[in-house]
Amino acid sequence: MSDPFELPDPDEPDFTRAPAPRAGGIAARARAAMGQPRYLEVLNPEQRAAVEAVDGPVLVLAGAGTGKTRVLTTRIAHTIATGRARAHEILSVTFTNKAAREMKERIGALAGEVAEGMPWLGTFHSIGTKILRRHAELVGLKSNFTILDMDDQIRLLKQVLQAENVDEKRWPARQLSILIDGWKNRGLEPERVPAGEAEAFGNGKGRRLYAFYQERLKALNAADFGDLLLEGLRLLRDNPDVLAEYQRRFRYILVDEYQDTNTVQYLWLRLLAQASPDRPQRNICCVGDDDQAIYGWRGADVDNILRFDKDFPGATVIRLERNYRSTGHILAAASHLIAHNEGRLGKTLFTDGVDGEKPTVQGVWDSEEETRVVGEDIEQLQRRGQSLEDVAILVRATFQMREFEERFVTLGVPYRVIGGPKFYERAEIRDALAYMRCVAQPTDDLAFERIFNTPKRGLGDAALQLMHEHSRRERIPLMLAARALSETEELKPKQRQCVRALMADFDRWSSLIDVKPHNELAEMVLEESGYTDMWQKDRSADAAGRLENLKELVRSMEQFPDLASFLEHISLVMERDTDSGEQKVSIMTLHAAKGLEFDTVYLPGWEEGLFPHQRALDEQGRAGLEEERRLAYVGVTRARKQAKIYFATNRRIRGMWQTTIPSRFLDELPADHVDVVEAASASYGGYAASRFNSIDSFASTYNTPGWQRAQQRNAATGARSGATSGFGASQRRSGPQTIEGELVAKASATSSFQTGARVFHVKFGNGSIVGVEGNKLTVDFDKAGRKMVLESFVQKAG
Repeated sequence: MSDPFELPDPDEPDFTRAPAPRAGGIAARARAAMGQPRYLEVLNPEQRAAVEAVDGPVLVLAGAGTGKTRVLTTRIAHTIATGRARAHEILSVTFTNKAAREMKERIGALAGEVAEGMPWLGTFHSIGTKILRRHAELVGLKSNFTILDMDDQIRLLKQVLQAENVDEKRWPARQLSILIDGWKNRGLEPERVPAGEAEAFGNGKGRRLYAFYQERLKALNAADFGDLLLEGLRLLRDNPDVLAEYQRRFRYILVDEYQDTNTVQYLWLRLLAQASPDRPQRNICCVGDDDQAIYGWRGADVDNILRFDKDFPGATVIRLERNYRSTGHILAAASHLIAHNEGRLGKTLFTDGVDGEKPTVQGVWDSEEETRVVGEDIEQLQRRGQSLEDVAILVRATFQMREFEERFVTLGVPYRVIGGPKFYERAEIRDALAYMRCVAQPTDDLAFERIFNTPKRGLGDAALQLMHEHSRRERIPLMLAARALSETEELKPKQRQCVRALMADFDRWSSLIDVKPHNELAEMVLEESGYTDMWQKDRSADAAGRLENLKELVRSMEQFPDLASFLEHISLVMERDTDSGEQKVSIMTLHAAKGLEFDTVYLPGWEEGLFPHQRALDEQGRAGLEEERRLAYVGVTRARKQAKIYFATNRRIRGMWQTTIPSRFLDELPADHVDVVEAASASYGGYAASRFNSIDSFASTYNTPGWQRAQQRNAATGARSGATSGFGASQRRSGPQTIEGELVAKASATSSFQTGARVFHVKFGNGSIVGVEGNKLTVDFDKAGRKMVLESFVQKAG
């Protein structure tokens, strides 16, 4: 347990009752006589307006790459320099310690020594902690309260569950911690939790468990991370005198990344910023971008920024739309895409710079071809002298990373994974590989030590120590030592039973190495060991991603002849040189990319179900779709010079090959600002022509002006040259290509195949047609089972 926040200085002077510097006083007039401050000269008109509008409520809608941080820091420096407030009278909150440090450095460079200190500039939680420590007794704590980390929280929740006779295996402590954290993020104390939510956990004991947990925290003089704001909110709400003190203290309030605030942060800010009898007008400035609100899955509420003018009537809204990062075509494409969202305040990015290269869209056969095309393109960039530090691949889901990592290892292209470990270094992948190593090589002590109690089997450190002692004494592998101890009395009866069951499992799995396909064996091991079930029961935000990663691992084994070859390959991949001074391509999720920028950005996997992600659509409907579209907008606007989008016709998702549909977001990109790239081969390996060879054979449910223009251009091109254009490779000469339109097959087309015919598919092999709907075929494949495919992907079986 540790406390990352220092106690406030007891000797710090209290200036809350000092008179405010007069804007028209001698000091202000003296500063005005010195002329316009230099920091204002470098601002464009919109930025300057945002800096100088210091009084009253102000919302600055700062688009991607428009100089948001410059505006925020200059505004603080300007407030201090013009005598409107002292540094300690300004509350400035942001979300990360890194952002807070950067702001302090920039303000110091602009305003000099007068801005030093800034005691109330920091993250929500650091500021909340400082206030809470000053008044801890009012919420039942002492000023030296301890802040629990996640491990301590889980341990305490296990005690709570045990005390309330709740089965921890059925109702895991980690799941309860996620529920409680969610309630705290919404500003809900135990008595305010909705009955339906409270009864959904622990046989209806959710609210009681939450209340008991809070009681135990108070008894321990401790708070968890959620309490730093929830208790602070209660402190201000229940103690008007304390609230009035901080309202007097904070003459100006500034908030960074306002679109990412959750409910408790919003309520906390509203209390501090609300009008009071001695100050009817509050000076609050929130800076954010509703088009970059992509963290709804962790509690952020985009409605906070959308209703700012209702929360603060008469608020000034200033839009920063002049972009200093991306070229004109990239901005036009991103702006046209995000304009399809209904829940936004509206702005259009532009640049004074060049139009540059148009973003490109390219269709590929499958994810393997996708990684090959991207890898070859990056090699060409290298040959042209572009630094790999300026290249990034942004994926929607972490499982997409594996194939790019393997491709880069094959090509010898250095890379790094941002926001998390590399694929084979992830905890769930290392665990799965440890199981595979134990099956293939029972003498692998390091692998066995990793998984002997994963998932939990009641075999703790004491049991492991006994195994090690017996292993060293008898000079035998750890697994053999465990087997021997399971037949003696050194271990407790329950532990002996667990070890015997585990050894029996390994014996059975090892006997199947030469009998069962190794990818199926891996899937069996993960299922029967309980490892997959462990993550299925986990309710954390990243559990679903871990399950996808495990399925991707199993899928990756198919390309190797046996388990030994696969494990050897993994060893070579993980031994790869990681020289920190080397230029590297960055691979990350779209969520991790926010705030970053690169010359060239690759955006793979733009397919329905993957992007927009099906889970977001299923769980949140239109709100989920709009957040996915904002995520696409964030991805495109990370690019300074080149944005390259890809979609695959076939992709392995959740262990199953699926024929995919191009993302609806592709149809929302403007034709005039996007180029469509021809695939390298007209026949995708010589099996069949691309389904996108002739776009005019597809009907469209879209009736947008862009679609109509696309159809008109296709007709005009066909009249001139007898050719049509589309996303894929064309076997005829093509005219100007278009992008707007729905790129999916429709039943209005006709098929040349009949029910009962035998066909061959390059991925699924031979099969028999059992249904025909337009140009879509339902085929019973001999090995892959029943699939629906487009007729352009099959040929008559030989």
